[in-house]
Order: sequence, then C-alpha cells, then structure tokens
Amino acid sequence: MNVRHFLKSGFAVLALATVLGGCGSSDDDDAPAAPNIAEVAKQQGFNALLAASTKAGITGTLTDANAQLTVFAPTDQAFTDLAVRLGFANATAMVDALPAPALQSILTYHVLGSKKLAADLAAGGPVQTTAYSYANSPTRLTFDFSNGVKITDAALTVATVTTPNVVASNGVIHAVDKVLVPPGVLNIVQMAQANPQFSSLVTAVVAADLRGTLSGAGPFTVFAPTNAAFAAAPQNLSVTQLRTVLTYHVLGSQVLSTQIPFGTPVPTVAGQSITITAGTPPTIRDTTALQAKIVAVDVRASNGVIHVIDKVLIPTL
Repeated sequence: MNVRHFLKSGFAVLALATVLGGCGSSDDDDAPAAPNIAEVAKQQGFNALLAASTKAGITGTLTDANAQLTVFAPTDQAFTDLAVRLGFANATAMVDALPAPALQSILTYHVLGSKKLAADLAAGGPVQTTAYSYANSPTRLTFDFSNGVKITDAALTVATVTTPNVVASNGVIHAVDKVLVPPGVLNIVQMAQANPQFSSLVTAVVAADLRGTLSGAGPFTVFAPTNAAFAAAPQNLSVTQLRTVLTYHVLGSQVLSTQIPFGTPVPTVAGQSITITAGTPPTIRDTTALQAKIVAVDVRASNGVIHVIDKVLIPTL
C-alpha cells in the first residue's frame, strides 16, 4: 500500500467513525431538561405565586413547553404586603379568600406573551401589553428604565425588578417587589388600600362607616384625595360631617374621564353638586375658593372608577 492510498483509507475510517459516533448516545442525551417557569419559580422560592397559580388554574400556562413568556414574579414578601394592605392576615389567607377568576386576572397581568430579557424590555418601550384583557382590550404596564426597571400598575403603584433574567426553558422570570394590581378586579376600597398614597382616605372611609357602601355593587365614581390633600384639610370633624365630606367626593354612577360633563354642576351622593372645569389638569370647584386639581384619572375598579385629586373637596357642613 502506498502512502497516498494509506492516507485516503485513514481519512475514510476517521469520517466513518465520526458519523457513527454522532449516531450513538452522548452525555448531552442523558442531561436533564432545562426547568420550565413553574419549576424555576419553585426553585427560587416563589411559593405564594405558585399557590395562587394553582388555585387560578394557570399552572399549565407556566409549564407549557411551547410557550415563551415573560413573568414578573412577586416575591412572597410582596404577596404578604398586599395581603396586609387588603386586611388579610397573610398571603395564604389572601389566596384562600380571593376567587379563582380574580387570581387568574391578577396573575395574567404579570405575564407578557413573549420572552423578554431586561434588554428586550427596555427596547420594548415605556408601555407594553400584558396577557390580561379588561373591557375587551389588552391591558398595559408602564415601564421606567431610567434607574433599573420600574413598573407602574393600574393602582398607580410602582414595582421594582429586584432580580432580572432568571431564565427558564419556556421564558424568563423577573422578580418584583410588589404584586401588580390590574384594572377591574379589586373594588374601589381595595384599590385605595393597595396604594399607600390613599391611606388617609381609607382611614376616613372606615371611620365614617362607608367601607361597605363603597365596596358594594355600585358603580361609583370617587374623586380620591391623596394623603397630602388630607393633611391640609380641616381636622376634628364629627362622624356626620366626615360622611358628608366623603360622599361629596362620590358620584352615583361610573363617569370615566372621557365622560366628564365639564362646566355643568354634577350632583354627588352628598346631595350637593361640584363643577368640573376642563384644563390641563382639569379642576373641581367646591364651596371654597381653592379648586382641586385632577392629577390622575381612570383608575378602574370592579365597581367603578377613581380619579385622583390634590385637595379634599369641602361641601356645606
């Protein structure tokens, strides 16, 4: 056998060995499959999220091998914080108490329909669509990327991404430090409870024995003063006076921002009228010389809508 024939034979044998080797088993074939979102969530200790997912019946979504999702996963502490604000003892009590459809709405509000790492989120812009639909339209989250990733929800509260880019086989998890509150799930009182800037309003509603009314079927429109507005308001009102003041902020129907009758007296539940003037921002005239500014609109609750104002409206007492 000459040298040329030997080399040709050697290369042929090597090529055949390579092909046969590729057809056989390897260490990669025996490697375990990468964990899915639900499995990663369990590994990372998102216990309240998983309990809520099980009750809501969406665990199959989180384990779907054909999906590529983005999940903003509230920590257990985030679930506990919301539970306490809503008057529950802990996260477990809240998950047990909320109906499965409500939990499903809350959780799908934390999901984007495609896999987005932190860089992809930033590229996606300040407003992005979630997997939850309300009033026949997809809902949206508002993002701020100026210092990390911050997310504003329908209750006007802000969550921070504390751990980004926890990758799973069917998407990615970004841990967040609060539960994102969607529109149309919690009632007006609960929406106020969920946002710390309305703690004074909630305290006043409870003191005036209006919690049951404003948690009822409605629908209502509530002009909600912030804590700063309450700090500047008259103090030491009687319960009767407080009820009059609070019901002066309530309309007996749902009036969205696009439906406000500007320039026309609007009757309130207190039996006295307010007048809303168009502008940037719109303002509300009460019995005093100082008008209230409407600083945020259309916070949608299950039984109506909240518009945020910077002054407590004062009726005739």
